[in-house]
Amino acid sequence: MAAEQAPDGYLFDLYRRYIGEPEDRTDVYVGFGLFLGGIGLAVVALLLFLWGNTNPARSASYFAWVGPAYGLAMVAVPVLMLGIVTLLPAERRVLYTSIGGATITLAAVAGFLSVYPHHWNGYGNDYTVQVVAVYAVGLAGITASTGAALIAHYLDMAQQADVVVSDEEDDDPDVTDTEVQQDIDDAMDGVELSWGGVEKTEHKRLSFSEDDFDDVSVDTNAGTTTTRSSGVDAQVAGLKGLKGGETKQTTSSSTVDDQTAKLKELREQQRAEELATADESSAVETVTSPVSKLFGRIRDLMKRN
Repeated sequence: MAAEQAPDGYLFDLYRRYIGEPEDRTDVYVGFGLFLGGIGLAVVALLLFLWGNTNPARSASYFAWVGPAYGLAMVAVPVLMLGIVTLLPAERRVLYTSIGGATITLAAVAGFLSVYPHHWNGYGNDYTVQVVAVYAVGLAGITASTGAALIAHYLDMAQQADVVVSDEEDDDPDVTDTEVQQDIDDAMDGVELSWGGVEKTEHKRLSFSEDDFDDVSVDTNAGTTTTRSSGVDAQVAGLKGLKGGETKQTTSSSTVDDQTAKLKELREQQRAEELATADESSAVETVTSPVSKLFGRIRDLMKRN
């Protein structure tokens, strides 16, 4: 998924990221146009120069390509620097100085194209020094204005950073221990604390004077129970039991083999009892079987008669 683009466009997003909030939309478009235009002119100049060198040296076709290449390269540098000054939030006089310097360099480039190659570098009237001097003056002016704009921008950023730091320090002033304790006391005012989660209850107290019990004898040993502590661990266990947080657990110390042996012994005992019951039943049946047969025959004879 593509990154979300800023509402004002990609150029404004770049401007806000590296420079700051733009003051005028025109400055953004013009500044980026000049900056990118200078880079483009430099690339075209390089291509023309390379193509011109494919022709024979100092031939008409050679100068036809190399001359414009030199001129575009000379124009690319001031145009790029003018774009930087336009992008930066510089003062108007700095911008005007840059425009003046760029104008001087353009005049020098026009002079170069008019004298190259017949009056250049030892040929003809040789205007090399004049053209280079004019170009150097214009380039120095635009370079100075660009440097001033960059310095002013960095100073502005440093001042903004100092303002942010000072604001953060003002938002977090030094707090003394007395003020902290006072805040705690104010917050805890009216709050009733209890131990163990038991709410505070109001009780009525009874007070007796010693004269009321002068004639009363009390057996202090009657109905009393003496309890002795069994140690800290027992007391802690008792408190946990009253609290209800823990339950008693009964664990067996016997192993699995012991339990299996006991279960086997129980089953054998049950089987022996079942066999004994079966033997008793068969014995009773053996004893009572002849008697029952005799009573059956007597009953049959009585029916016949």
